[in-house]
Amino acid sequence: MAKVAFLGLGVMGFPMAGHLAAAGHEVTVYNRTKAKAELWIQQYQGKMAATPKEAALGQDLVFTCVGNDDDLRQVVMGDDGAIHGMSPNTILVDHTTASADVARELYAALAINHIAFLDAPISGGQAGAVNGVLTVMMGGDQAPFESVKPIIDAYSRCAELLGPVGSGQLTKMVNQICIAGVVQGLAEGLHFAKSAGLDGLKVIEVISKGAAQSWQMENRYQTMWQGEYNFGFAIDWMRKDLGIALDEARRNGSTLPVAALVDQFYADVQAMQGNRWDTSSLLARLEKNR
Repeated sequence: MAKVAFLGLGVMGFPMAGHLAAAGHEVTVYNRTKAKAELWIQQYQGKMAATPKEAALGQDLVFTCVGNDDDLRQVVMGDDGAIHGMSPNTILVDHTTASADVARELYAALAINHIAFLDAPISGGQAGAVNGVLTVMMGGDQAPFESVKPIIDAYSRCAELLGPVGSGQLTKMVNQICIAGVVQGLAEGLHFAKSAGLDGLKVIEVISKGAAQSWQMENRYQTMWQGEYNFGFAIDWMRKDLGIALDEARRNGSTLPVAALVDQFYADVQAMQGNRWDTSSLLARLEKNR
């Protein structure tokens, strides 16, 4: 069993750290909001640290799962960052959805101290984290990947190394680009079904058995039909992720017309005060003036 630190106990990190504890690893947690760490300790009986540096002291492995590039830099490289507590030949695994640039930046900075780094964004949503069936997309070197893979298996059903550092974040961008188009298509289909007077639930039950099937269709069609949008990944976070992907596309010369359009549709939903609604709320935008 390993000695690990987990930095960031949001809707994903909280259950992920819990799976590590349940698997028998010795887990020390840090969260910017202390009450969340205290709640985790009550539930899982681990240890709590006051700073990322303190959490990282003496650990074999440090996990991070925070909000964005700036949060990540702070928790790793800040005055009380994890880098100041980690020993040589340990590993930092970052589960934040961030830019490929910050992944490369941290890889280089940590390498000076002989600390390995893997960018490892996740997919599967809060339910995937709670149930321990996340998909982990990883970038970095082979040896640290092989070391952490058995540990990550505590909360994943698929964890793959996709190339050098940054490849995990680039793959997560592909994931979000694909989801954006799928959710917009599902929203338009349900909107059309309502306008045509169809029983949308029966329609989806039928077409989900054919080529139109998707995870979004299987897991979101009922709540979308009922106009309920509190069951998943918030729009504010999706717009952050799409912004990262669109910035990267401008650099690598790819063209993302659908992703760019759906990003603007999400901005429309934010203007409807839907910032914390889940990504399936694209239907609410279509139904607004119906």
